[in-house]
Amino acid sequence: MIKNIILEKIINNKLKNNLNIKDYIPNGLQIEGKKYIKNIILGVSACQQLLNIAVKFKTDAVIVHHGYFWNNESPIIKGFKKKRIYTLLNNNINLYSWHIPLDINEKISNNIYLAKILDINIKGKINPFIFYGFLKKKINIKDFLKKIKIKLNRIPLHFGKNAPKKIYKIAWCSGAGQKFFEQVLNFDIDVFLTGEVSEMNLHISNENKIHFISAGHHATEKGGVIMLSKWLKKKFKLQTHFIDIYNPI
Repeated sequence: MIKNIILEKIINNKLKNNLNIKDYIPNGLQIEGKKYIKNIILGVSACQQLLNIAVKFKTDAVIVHHGYFWNNESPIIKGFKKKRIYTLLNNNINLYSWHIPLDINEKISNNIYLAKILDINIKGKINPFIFYGFLKKKINIKDFLKKIKIKLNRIPLHFGKNAPKKIYKIAWCSGAGQKFFEQVLNFDIDVFLTGEVSEMNLHISNENKIHFISAGHHATEKGGVIMLSKWLKKKFKLQTHFIDIYNPI
């Protein structure tokens, strides 16, 4: 069992949530619940379905990657927003969210998880959000796509008809990283992997002979909370459970 404010400090420290990177939501404790925490439900997004599961299992806290109070969203609490917040307050459940810290941390993050399950040896970063590394050996792009399908339980969207069939050097960015595609063009990358896709990515891929893979925003951002769940259980003996609410996006 641990105090809610202590849990926030511990995770902030582990994720190094003190970097000067502007985020889109507040990180850490977003809605305060009971003072002491033992049972934790973790998920990608703090949707109503996840909250209902938390209530059912009498959870002390919910930890997510996508929380509340996003920049440029309406500050008015009504409709589904009211229901979500009421569920948390009425059941005295703490809500924590770590967004960018759970994408870019070099030990526990979505991008580290992707490297682990796809057997990529990490070599560095192209920018704070894009990791790059190498496979153990050159493989056919079809085999890499099969591995993504198995590991993420998702059929990835792939562009690269003009790109070489054998791949070795990979760059990747979890979630909505398609906007970074142009930044990897000068780094001799064979494949750029991310969660989402934009119309222009097809043309950039074909014209530069680089594979582009969109494997899903949700699918590429499960890993951080999975790793955090395991770390909290092992380090502090807390009861943690990752709940995968299906999302094809």
